[in-house]
Amino acid sequence: MEKVSILYGSFLIIWGVVVSLVSDSSSLTSYIPSFLGCLIFFFAILAIYIPSKKKLLMHIVVIIGLVVFIGGLDLLRNFSNIFDSFWPDISKLIMMLSGLFFTYLCIKSFIHARKQRVE
Repeated sequence: MEKVSILYGSFLIIWGVVVSLVSDSSSLTSYIPSFLGCLIFFFAILAIYIPSKKKLLMHIVVIIGLVVFIGGLDLLRNFSNIFDSFWPDISKLIMMLSGLFFTYLCIKSFIHARKQRVE
């Protein structure tokens, strides 16, 4: 899961930068996916280099992934005006869907790891 987390963190970093550049945004909020992606990337790298703290670090990663999902849910707040502001709404949609999928993968991985420990 560490490698998947590094890929997902990289994706969020690139996504935030690309959306900010394409939309010509001067707001720091357009970089929120990038900030969260940096955290995921950082903690996943630490989990690889500090195996004794892997469990703690990967739990931090999944919490950040959940924050990505919850942040994307902001899209539903303005559901009647959805896609009025195209790039911010697309970014929130990507955050919501990718954060949900990433959190799901992390939970499945935790369940698998626990089953492996029991057997």
